[in-house]
Amino acid sequence: MSSDAYERIRKNPKFNELVARRGRFVWWLTGIIFVVFYGFVMAVAFAPDLVATRPFAGSNLTVGILAGLFQFIVFWFLALLYVRRANGEFDDLNKEIVSAAWGDR
Repeated sequence: MSSDAYERIRKNPKFNELVARRGRFVWWLTGIIFVVFYGFVMAVAFAPDLVATRPFAGSNLTVGILAGLFQFIVFWFLALLYVRRANGEFDDLNKEIVSAAWGDR
């Protein structure tokens, strides 16, 4: 792409909208990840008895193991959420921006 096309992209108000929307979305996802991950770490550090609790009598399964597995589910869900939004809303906006940059020639 030429530097003129890059300049047209940067000047396009939809580009700023894309950057802002994607940035807000990513910060929300990052916040969720920090809460889930560090919440687990803090539970292990400050509530080891809770983490060691066995939810079913006679099983080797603990609340800590279930919480760790729950993290994987949450992180996969967040990845799916990001990919769906990136491939839909963000890609559509990106295509509009690029086509406007090339169409102004």
